[in-house]
Amino acid sequence: MQQKISFSSFLFIGVMLFALFFGAGNLIFPASLGQNAGQALWPSICGFLITGVGLPFLGIVAMGFSGSKNLQELASRVHPIYGIVFTSVLYLTIGPFFAAPRTGAVAYDIGFSSYVPSEYGKLALFLFTLLFFAVTYWLSLNPSKIVDRIGKIMSPAIIILLLVLLTVAFIKPIGAMEPPIADYATIPFFKGFLEGYNTMDVLSSLVFGIIVINSIRALGVTDNVQIMKATAKTGVVAAGFLAIIYIGIAYLGASSTGTFGLFDTGGPVLSQASSYYFGTFGTVLLAIIILLACLTTSIGLVTACGEYFNSLFPRISYKAYVTFFSLFCFVVSNFGLDNIITYSIPVLLFLYPLAVVLMLLTFLSPLFLHARVVYVCATIVAFLISIVDGIDSLYESLGNSQPAWLQGMTGFLEKALPLYSYGLGWVLPVVVVILISGLLVRIIRN
Repeated sequence: MQQKISFSSFLFIGVMLFALFFGAGNLIFPASLGQNAGQALWPSICGFLITGVGLPFLGIVAMGFSGSKNLQELASRVHPIYGIVFTSVLYLTIGPFFAAPRTGAVAYDIGFSSYVPSEYGKLALFLFTLLFFAVTYWLSLNPSKIVDRIGKIMSPAIIILLLVLLTVAFIKPIGAMEPPIADYATIPFFKGFLEGYNTMDVLSSLVFGIIVINSIRALGVTDNVQIMKATAKTGVVAAGFLAIIYIGIAYLGASSTGTFGLFDTGGPVLSQASSYYFGTFGTVLLAIIILLACLTTSIGLVTACGEYFNSLFPRISYKAYVTFFSLFCFVVSNFGLDNIITYSIPVLLFLYPLAVVLMLLTFLSPLFLHARVVYVCATIVAFLISIVDGIDSLYESLGNSQPAWLQGMTGFLEKALPLYSYGLGWVLPVVVVILISGLLVRIIRN
């Protein structure tokens, strides 16, 4: 007999999932979107919610639907080597390359940068991140209940604190919304859609889904259909909290520009707003909570990467991986939040289509009889288009002019593929390839 899961259990697992998702990027990117979107806030945030909330929710459900024991097993449906490479790149992206260093940079940016004179900013960031990742290293080597306890306390605390701050911001806005800037003035929905990539939550969902599934199984649920339903319910809880907080932070950002000015990143928006509404006490409380939340996220990411690569290459010890990843995160975080974001965008434009295609194929797999050829064809098409997007974005981010071969290729794709100029040129070709290859498989096998 199946164990029935109580509402409180769904709520608990949902809040746990929210805590896994809610890291540095979830604070800064909706704030930055709000500042830049201004009067175009609502179409922009709608696009952001699709990629920042909707797709991560589908990623969680996809893992439950697939029945796979981990991401590598799911991605191996394309090919075993692809499974290893894709999973490794994904772990490195949400780990030491971008997301983990970002936790230290955001904790400094929100909690401490406003107290440091600009001429000492680099030194202060160096000392702060040195201590931050030393603690990350120590606690990653010595898994302790203190990390879980801090996480369990911080998740409700940050939800409550942000909801109080955002409620006050709605009741008493800091100022009027300014006109939108750059692409937010012309294509606000699509710009918001692409900004949602920066949270990296779609990539994370393919890793976190297994944690949720194991938690549900631990409650006595063994039937795959029931596991998928329970996974979806917990996903709704996490997605609901994320959506509410994203909308609130974006609104806060949109109403703050006239008073605070436009920031390079969304980091200072929350600290300035806390000071505006609640004075020094609010700023200090926010700094402590953000610091601990970012620290638990950093520990979780370094630990997860260490465990994965240790399972992949067991000859190298878990301690060696954690040591290397912690040092790497420290170095990357000192490039500054703005640079981390700049270099992460091209990688995300490359990885996101591959992750979304894998999720889509997971749901459609029974229709094409789980044939590997469909996985391979759709993934190749997504890869070829998204890698051009990634390279193009890298040149743009660095402010360099495109070489002639890239100009020719992007010009051709822009003319040939609908939505290419919005970063979604891969969608139609992938759908067509899935339909054609899937139909051929069914004809041949029947």
